[in-house]
Amino acid sequence: MKPLQIWLAQTRANFLLLVVFLVAIGLAYAAKYHPGEAFNWWHAILILVGGILAHVSVNLFNELSDYKTKIDFNTERTPFSGGSGMLPAGLTKPSQVRFAAWLSLLLAGVIGLYFTLTAHWSIAVISLIGAFAIVFYTDTLARMLMGELFAGLALGSLVVLGAYVAMTATPSMSILEIAPLEVWLIAIPPGILTSLLLLLNEFPDVEADRSGGRKHLVIKYGKKVAARHYTAGVITTFAIILLLPLAGISSFWLYLALLPLPVALKAAHTALTHGGDNAKLMPALGMNVMVVLGTDLLIAIAVILQL
Repeated sequence: MKPLQIWLAQTRANFLLLVVFLVAIGLAYAAKYHPGEAFNWWHAILILVGGILAHVSVNLFNELSDYKTKIDFNTERTPFSGGSGMLPAGLTKPSQVRFAAWLSLLLAGVIGLYFTLTAHWSIAVISLIGAFAIVFYTDTLARMLMGELFAGLALGSLVVLGAYVAMTATPSMSILEIAPLEVWLIAIPPGILTSLLLLLNEFPDVEADRSGGRKHLVIKYGKKVAARHYTAGVITTFAIILLLPLAGISSFWLYLALLPLPVALKAAHTALTHGGDNAKLMPALGMNVMVVLGTDLLIAIAVILQL
C-alpha cells in the first residue's frame, strides 16, 4: 500500500462523509434563516475542515487505544467495524498515530477558537465538549456506558448546532438568540443516528471489546436488549422528523428525510431477529450506514430546497 492509502485507511476516511453531511445541515439552516446576508464560503470551508479534523482525531485515538488494549488483535474486522488494521499490520507506528491524533485535535481547536472570538462564546463550550469526547471516548467513556451518548452529542447534534452558530451568531447574542427553535430540534435526529451507528457496529465486536475492558451498552445489557434500544432510537428519530412539520416548526420538505425509514425498519428487524448471528447481522450494518448518511443528507437537501 502507498503511504496515502495507508493513512486514508488509518484515519478511516470512508467514515468522514458523516461529518460533511452534519455540517451541511447547519450551513443550510444558516442560509435559510439569514437569506439577506452574503453566504461566507470561507467560514463554511473552515467549519467543514474543523469538523473533519475532529473526526479524524477521534478515529486515530480510537485506533491507538484498540491497538494498545489488544482489541485490534481479537476483533473480527468488517467493512463497518473492527478498525483499519494498519497498526497491527505494522504499516503505521503508535507514535505516528498519536502525533497525528493530537495534531488534528490541535488544528480543530484553533478553528474552534477562531469562531469563539468571531462568532460566539458558546463555540468554546461546544469545542470543549467535543475535545473531551475525542480524548476520553475510548479509554474512559466507552468503559462506563457513556460512549454512545457522547458520540451522538459530539459527532451529531453539536456539529449541526455548532456549524449554524459559527456561521450566524455574533458575540453580543444571548444564549437564547444563537439559534432558532427549529435548529435546536432538528439537531436531535442526527445525534440519535450517530449513536445508533456506533451501537449497531458494536454488535460484532462484543467479545473483543469485553476483553479490552470496554463496557458499552451491548456488553452491559446483551444484544437482545441493545437491539430494542436500537429500534427505539430509529422510531424516535423518524418520529421527530414526522412531527416537526405537523407542529409548524419545519417545512413539509423535511419529509424527504423519511425516505430511509423502510431501510431503517429493516435494519431494526434484522437486529431484533439476528442480533446474535454476525453473518446474518452484517446486512443490517450496511443498511445502518445508509440510513444515517441518507437521512442526514436528505435533511440538508430539504432545507436547501426551501431557499
